[in-house]
Amino acid sequence: MSMSVPEIRSQFPILSRSVYGKPLVYLDNAATAQRPLAVTGLWQKLALEENANIHRAVHHLAAQATDAYEGARDAVKEFLHASAREEIIFTSGATASINLVAFSFGEAFVHEGDEIIVSVAEHHSNIVPWQLLCERKKAVLKVLDIRENGVLAVEDLEKLLTERTKIVAISHISNVLGLVNPVREIVQICHGKGIPVLVDGAQGIVHEPVDVQALDCDFYAFSGHKLYAATGTGVLYGKRKWLEAMPPYMGGGEMIETVRFSGTTYAPLPEKFEAGTQNFNAAPTLVPAIEMVRAMRSDASVEREQQAILDYVYTNITEDERIVLYGTEKSAKIPLFSFGVKGAHHEDLALIMDKMGVALRSGQMCAEPLMDRLGVTGLLRASFAPYNTLEEAEYFIECLNRAINMLV
Repeated sequence: MSMSVPEIRSQFPILSRSVYGKPLVYLDNAATAQRPLAVTGLWQKLALEENANIHRAVHHLAAQATDAYEGARDAVKEFLHASAREEIIFTSGATASINLVAFSFGEAFVHEGDEIIVSVAEHHSNIVPWQLLCERKKAVLKVLDIRENGVLAVEDLEKLLTERTKIVAISHISNVLGLVNPVREIVQICHGKGIPVLVDGAQGIVHEPVDVQALDCDFYAFSGHKLYAATGTGVLYGKRKWLEAMPPYMGGGEMIETVRFSGTTYAPLPEKFEAGTQNFNAAPTLVPAIEMVRAMRSDASVEREQQAILDYVYTNITEDERIVLYGTEKSAKIPLFSFGVKGAHHEDLALIMDKMGVALRSGQMCAEPLMDRLGVTGLLRASFAPYNTLEEAEYFIECLNRAINMLV
């Protein structure tokens, strides 16, 4: 099923509301996307009509809840083109997924003096877990830089890789720069030296079709709340060979095979990494969320609208001498724009534009090392989704001009 932009918007009731007497223009999608009726409807149905613990009981409600939960795993497996459903682990979000790998992979494979590589453009969630691992194991964290246009300096990667490098963790798309990274090339370089790669797909899953087998990445992590699903949902894809070799991240119910005081054995994948009561009312909302993404991607008019938004905003921002855009390589860019305005503070601009009905993100975007690299204390970010329109982009630029004129 394909859906035009107006048809898509009709499925997101919040887009028709007003703030401060102005129509809402929601441009903070990189932080959290809005949810369609199919997601909220299923979420409510599961909570009100099929609420029961999964896997553990034989009664009817438990069977319904289990079927919905495991059906979501099958849907995600197909969406990512994974080779097996056992490679799909449900978590609370990309942060939990990356922490799981950093801990469990680290326990199994990282030792004193070993190295982990991340890029300077990573979200804190793909930096701090590796720092904690390095502190725990006395390993070394190395950093891949960016070029002045924001593109990863992939040409420097081979020089960073050594026989002590155990894993490379990289974002599919930067949440600040809005640039699609050459993940397949990075994987090929690393695999050429026998080094696995984790991809932070929090932004990538939203804007790019993902085939984990074609990418050949070893791990792929993303959050449901950026993909129109319920909050508190997330996915870790991992190649079976790694997941089977890694110890459990947490202990508790469901992740066990047998428990004895003489020793405990663990359940097979994926339960091995899903300890305790799962978010069974929310995880199934990944199914209608994925269906919405497919509908968005199957209508050529949606793609044309997104490209028109990208062209319009990019041109207006880059041609305005008052504005400095970060992540300027247009050929790799999604409709996400992080920028500063000379002589104006990003928080002041965000507050003024909020009064005009435009919701933006301001601050460090959970990427303080990148802010340091760019020489700024914070930025203003406008991130567009397929339910945004060119008219909203035009209104955003109009409001931005008004806000700058008030401050500069």
